[in-house]
Amino acid sequence: QVQLVESGGGLVQAGGSLRLSCELNGRTFGSFTMAYFRQASGNQREFVAGLNWHGGTIRYADSVKGRFAISRANAKNTVYLQMNSLKPDDTAVYYCAARPGALEIGVDDYDQWGQGTQVTVSS
Repeated sequence: QVQLVESGGGLVQAGGSLRLSCELNGRTFGSFTMAYFRQASGNQREFVAGLNWHGGTIRYADSVKGRFAISRANAKNTVYLQMNSLKPDDTAVYYCAARPGALEIGVDDYDQWGQGTQVTVSS
């Protein structure tokens, strides 16, 4: 049984930074592709960033390129999302997700999800 435990959300002013963390428990972390999605109120869940098990393949949504950085520490079973230059449009619940195999960007491609963490960016 895989469990994803998220932390690091909060309230920040526009232009500020936050770092999200997601720890995977219960399975071999190094075999999983990890990703972050987000869902703003009234919107569908969307892909934000992801990287494959060894970090050699990384993808970002166009809306966050140059501002967000995803990384992983396999020794700590943890993936990080560093979010800089935050904008009010980044306000959403952020979800960590995991899947075995290659990096994909579709919500339906992932069957393991964290509980979500709220990120609110004030103007």
